[in-house]
Amino acid sequence: MFSIIQAAGWPIWPLLLASVIAVALIIERSAALRRAKILPPGLLQSSIANYRQHGITDEQLARLEAGSPLGRVLAAGMRNAGSSREIMKEAIEESGRAAAHEMERFLTSLGTIASIAPLMGLFGTVVGMIEIFGSPTSSGNNPQALAHGISVALYNTGFGLIIAIPAMIFYRHFRALVDGFLVEMEQEAVKLVETMQGQRK
Repeated sequence: MFSIIQAAGWPIWPLLLASVIAVALIIERSAALRRAKILPPGLLQSSIANYRQHGITDEQLARLEAGSPLGRVLAAGMRNAGSSREIMKEAIEESGRAAAHEMERFLTSLGTIASIAPLMGLFGTVVGMIEIFGSPTSSGNNPQALAHGISVALYNTGFGLIIAIPAMIFYRHFRALVDGFLVEMEQEAVKLVETMQGQRK
């Protein structure tokens, strides 16, 4: 493997850096976007039960906000429980936008790597081809040496695709995951508003 990296030349080093960053982002987002961490089961029901039994306390709201993005959205609504339905919804929407921004963190970087990795690989191949045909000791008279040089130059394109394909798969997966979480959070927030405004039991 190291011999291939050496043969591919200096353009492969940015690709290696991109691959390390992509793997780190995939691991980080896989840990951060777990359902139990974003949408703890039964959180809405327990929050409403606590509200009905003990009312709203600063300690309860702080604990709710610290637990999960859904908790922060629910806490924003409960903090404005005495206000009108519109104010409650505005507070929830503001908190929801912040939660969405947090969940989408690093996804743009992962999508960028997935988009530019093939281009970086192609750039490396072009550089390799220029070196082959522009060398003073051109291998044009030796088809075997020329074929070897071209295969080495193509390592960069292959490596770029190896990086881009998994990065794009995980980027799409995480985007779909975040979109699904946001829909569920919105549904939970609507239930909270209707319950606290007396329109749902």
